[in-house]
Amino acid sequence: MQNSFPEQSSTSQPRVQLLTISEEEAGQRIDNFLLRICKGVPKSHIYRVLRSGEVRVNKGRIDQLYRLAEGDVVRIPPIRVAETSVQVVPKLEFPILYEDPYLLIIDKPAGVAVHGGSGVSYGVIEQLRASRPEAKFLELVHRLDRETSGILLIAKKRTALTNLHEQMRDGVTDKRYYTLIAGDWKNARQHVKLPLHKYTTADGERRVRVQADGMASHTIFSLKKKYQRFALLEAELKTGRTHQIRVHLSASGFPIVGDEKYGDFALNKSLQKANTDHGAFKRMFLHAHQITFMHPENGKVMTVNARLPEDCEAFLFSLG
Repeated sequence: MQNSFPEQSSTSQPRVQLLTISEEEAGQRIDNFLLRICKGVPKSHIYRVLRSGEVRVNKGRIDQLYRLAEGDVVRIPPIRVAETSVQVVPKLEFPILYEDPYLLIIDKPAGVAVHGGSGVSYGVIEQLRASRPEAKFLELVHRLDRETSGILLIAKKRTALTNLHEQMRDGVTDKRYYTLIAGDWKNARQHVKLPLHKYTTADGERRVRVQADGMASHTIFSLKKKYQRFALLEAELKTGRTHQIRVHLSASGFPIVGDEKYGDFALNKSLQKANTDHGAFKRMFLHAHQITFMHPENGKVMTVNARLPEDCEAFLFSLG
């Protein structure tokens, strides 16, 4: 991208920007592009200038759904960034499972959001961009819940992002998770097909419930090991709905250990302190341990694995 937003002091005046879209930036929607470029500007203001026609592409008016093409010249009107909204994102790298010019695959720790928003100032993607200022393009291919650990794919080229999104839409990718559930799980292999509906609670929290008119959802669970009060399962996602594994298990009567949204809250509290039956465990036991996909550049089938984190391994050992 040619030209960029300069640092603005409290005395400098914002001015019109003319930005030329590079190959890596092509294909994204104008609203998403502006949200990234105009850091610190409220989302509502971005959409207001889009609706007003002040943002032009190749001197013409566009709507918020317009997809940018390489060579497009985007006119961005003067937008003042509030001084208080500027925040320093700490530079942070994460354990790398695989990297090449097209892909970065990391092992995300539990408790870390993948991106900023919903009360979180920044997440994995913002921290990676801060630690790799020379990177022209870094975008999440998919998401993991904040409480979930494991494999996270980041695209280093827009072509890779588009290709992997197509694979996920077409069901080409195979994503597997390990999870520990409470209860007496019986079947070696069990399909759960329950429609899921997303909603927002009164205090703005995003939730999901089983609902007849919800989105079709399908998870296959395989029993890996039984313990006295628990069972270790592998979950294979056939669809990729928000909180799918967590809600499918909770609705089936087998809450995930440590799940603070859909789990057994009394059990979770009791597990936070060690006793003669188990060690202490203070997180949700859900880990993205394997993904299989076709490499976006050469088409070769790739399988990447991430071992169970030490705290999960230690808890399983304590159940012995």
